[in-house]
Amino acid sequence: MPVLSRFYGIIIRMYFQQAEHNPPHIHAIYNEDMAAIDIQTGDVLEGHLPPKALAMVREWVDIHQTDLLRMWETQEFKTLSPLE
Repeated sequence: MPVLSRFYGIIIRMYFQQAEHNPPHIHAIYNEDMAAIDIQTGDVLEGHLPPKALAMVREWVDIHQTDLLRMWETQEFKTLSPLE
């Protein structure tokens, strides 16, 4: 699963679509916690992140939403800038 970005101890990944299901989402891992986050809404589809980590992931997704949706559709993954 490609790593799209890393920031503040959070790792953002996206699975290859063939093995995944809709809606378009990313996986955020922070320490022992992991959550699938909807790219379009920022909703947690499954899993859990601490509130502060979830807020940072949602901010990052909002910044990179267009690129993330393009990657979901094309399966052409690239590294995205971290949240600063």
